[in-house]
Amino acid sequence: QVQLVESGGGLVQPGGSLRLSCATSGSANTMGWYRQAPGKQRELVATITRGGTTNYADSVAGRFTISRDNAKNTVYLQMRSLKPEDTATYYCNARFGVTISWGQGTQVTVSS
Repeated sequence: QVQLVESGGGLVQPGGSLRLSCATSGSANTMGWYRQAPGKQRELVATITRGGTTNYADSVAGRFTISRDNAKNTVYLQMRSLKPEDTATYYCNARFGVTISWGQGTQVTVSS
């Protein structure tokens, strides 16, 4: 079974930055980041194909950047100008053919 291991979450002040990483044990097709705040549904943050095509939620476009290193089977999420409403558990997602795998989640808290 493919494993996804996330890292990089934490507490940051509004306007600050964080970078999340997610390493997989296999070579994925599309990879992405989703987030879930307390009491809310999980939502898409950003995705990136193996060829580098990206897609962002309107709420993070221009502030977040998704990238990947195919040689390392790793996807990154650079988050800038963080807002309190970005507070959530962030989950890495990877598609391997018809199989979709999820990471365990990493907490991001934006607060002064």
